[in-house]
Amino acid sequence: MDAPSFSLIDKQEHIEMAARALKAIAHPLRLKILCVVGDQEACVQDIVEAVGTSQSNISQHLAILREKGVLLTRKDANRVFYRVGDQRTLQLVGMMREVFCGTEN
Repeated sequence: MDAPSFSLIDKQEHIEMAARALKAIAHPLRLKILCVVGDQEACVQDIVEAVGTSQSNISQHLAILREKGVLLTRKDANRVFYRVGDQRTLQLVGMMREVFCGTEN
């Protein structure tokens, strides 16, 4: 390993945040949700329609992604919009969309 790689290991909070995000993402339905959201915002109904499962199931997985800091929310009247909350996670989601979801960023 070169010197810059070692310096990444010193950033324990970054490593822990990445591990939490990866653990939250490591579920087929949550990966589908992130493929739908991508670098945009999406409301629950849009996600339900795109993913094709029940709203209660989607809501449970959205709660996990929100709890782990992967998604942030914005409320507009009676609709809740979701978006990826961290630029680094957004880059990761972008790469995953390209590799696993068959879409480009």
